[in-house]
Amino acid sequence: MDGQTAGQDRRVMDRPESDPGVAQSNAPGQGQRAGALAQYFPILEWGRSYNGAILTKDMVAAIVVTIMLIPQSLAYALLAGLPPVVGLYASILPLVAYAIFGTSRTLAVGPVAVVSLMTASAAGAVAAQGTALYLEAAITLAALSGVMLAVLGLLRMGFLANLLSHPVISGFITASGILIATSQLKHILGVSAGGDTWPAMLGGLASAFGQINPWTLAIGVPATLFLFWVRKGLKPLLMRMGLKLHAADIVAKAGPVAAVAVTILAAIAFDLGDRGVNLVGAIPQGLPPFALPSTDLDLIAQLWVPALLISVIGFVESVSVAQTLAAKRRQRIAPNQELIGLGASNIASAFSGGYPVTGGFARSVVNFDAGAETPAAGAYTAVGIALAGLFLTPLLFSLPIATLAATIIVAVLSLVDLKTPGQLWRYSKADFAAHMVTIVITLLAGVELGVIAGVAVGLLLYLWRASRPHAAIVGRVPETEHFRNIDRHDVFTVPHVLSIRIDESLTYLNARWLEEYVLEEVADRPAVRHVILMCSAVNEIDASGLESLEAINHRMADAGIGLHLSEVKGPVMDRLNRTHFVADLNGKVFLSQNRAFRELAANGGPPDTPTPDMARGMI
Repeated sequence: MDGQTAGQDRRVMDRPESDPGVAQSNAPGQGQRAGALAQYFPILEWGRSYNGAILTKDMVAAIVVTIMLIPQSLAYALLAGLPPVVGLYASILPLVAYAIFGTSRTLAVGPVAVVSLMTASAAGAVAAQGTALYLEAAITLAALSGVMLAVLGLLRMGFLANLLSHPVISGFITASGILIATSQLKHILGVSAGGDTWPAMLGGLASAFGQINPWTLAIGVPATLFLFWVRKGLKPLLMRMGLKLHAADIVAKAGPVAAVAVTILAAIAFDLGDRGVNLVGAIPQGLPPFALPSTDLDLIAQLWVPALLISVIGFVESVSVAQTLAAKRRQRIAPNQELIGLGASNIASAFSGGYPVTGGFARSVVNFDAGAETPAAGAYTAVGIALAGLFLTPLLFSLPIATLAATIIVAVLSLVDLKTPGQLWRYSKADFAAHMVTIVITLLAGVELGVIAGVAVGLLLYLWRASRPHAAIVGRVPETEHFRNIDRHDVFTVPHVLSIRIDESLTYLNARWLEEYVLEEVADRPAVRHVILMCSAVNEIDASGLESLEAINHRMADAGIGLHLSEVKGPVMDRLNRTHFVADLNGKVFLSQNRAFRELAANGGPPDTPTPDMARGMI
């Protein structure tokens, strides 16, 4: 067998078994090009192994999610102040777009409560609900959000989501849940009440209390109680009746469909529309229309900040859900590609008459539990929603608005976290402050200012902590080579050696503080002849930090005290070696703190000769 034939045989043998009989080109770079393309189009990766078994699982999951998503989409559109059909529009093409561009196998994209609330707040600031301009603003929000997310993804800037700390996110979601639930009480009571903040909502409800419609109340309260029972009590009941855990969980999550069906029948039987009960009314049949976002620069100028906040909040919520579900199956997601996937979904929503969307927790869990294997389940769900829009919308004519409000209330109250404040208070007063500021500002001033205030407080607290880093005077634990805080442990020290462990990178935020700290500690110890800065926790030294080290070095030299460094990390040492600091250092750079302490403890004066490890072999 010649070499050429052998090479061909090897190529045939190395062909993946998942692609039998598929001709593969040996053109140079084709594999790299295919990999790069799959990076931006994940469907090309998972689509290669798609088969009938996966199709069956995805179809089953799609049916379950479709049943759940129809009432949810209608309800969240109501929350956003939009016609119910817009919720259906936002649940079709965005799901297809995510199936092409998204990396999570089980994330279900669509309208969610928090983003709907933010949409209502942003669109309500430029137009009145029910007007053409209000709908145009919602569509434009989706387009702006989509473009922002896609651009951030292409620029690999997913890290920006880290600006929102967990206490801030938790506080915002809790406050949003309270606002959303309060805003829906008017539909449960059958009264007219407005307000964008919590006090305004409560005041509106109080003033309209005498106008309660008893028929609406008779629909809204039982529907709410039933949905609460479905969430907590239906699954155990079904399991006692012999249903398996998995099936019982899926049936329980589809419980709102029963509430929708029963209340529609009640509205028809008792002619509730003529008794003052608000009904959904006529919903246009058909597929989503083609829509164009506004190009009005004045409108865009008013909406770009809310669109950015919606983008960041939606991305954080979506990625959190996607990562949680992916971890359960030992899968992974690509955060930057998720930005592109969510961006494409929002752009698709805008051009199909929808509003901003993101990955929802509840429907994603249902999708996961129902056995979805690939994002194709989302595309099949979109087909189901489209069929519902074509054939089922007339059946929803008599659906009471109170039922949709009950669906929203039950869904969002699960977002209210009453345990976190106590936990944060015990663990970190600073994080507790950020959490509570976010809650209070969101409730009192609105969702946009709440997010901005939370981010601002979080950054200010971070800067404050960074400007006051932890540092400790350390000594050697007897019979070991370990060094610990003298205030926490029984350690060995010598009067003429002062060892200071710095537990933060040295930057412009804390450089001046370090100077003052070292000089104060030296002033309190007249016997000190050597100062060792233990740098095991120092990951970076910027120009301001270097200047402070130089100033400390000069002052120590003037006082006849040797300044030494120990356990400097390699990258930090590389940068120091590019300056004159190491050559001017009034002391040595030691590989380990133990070696520095051992040598200097036996030396009562400044060292005269360098050691071989100076400025080398750092950790």
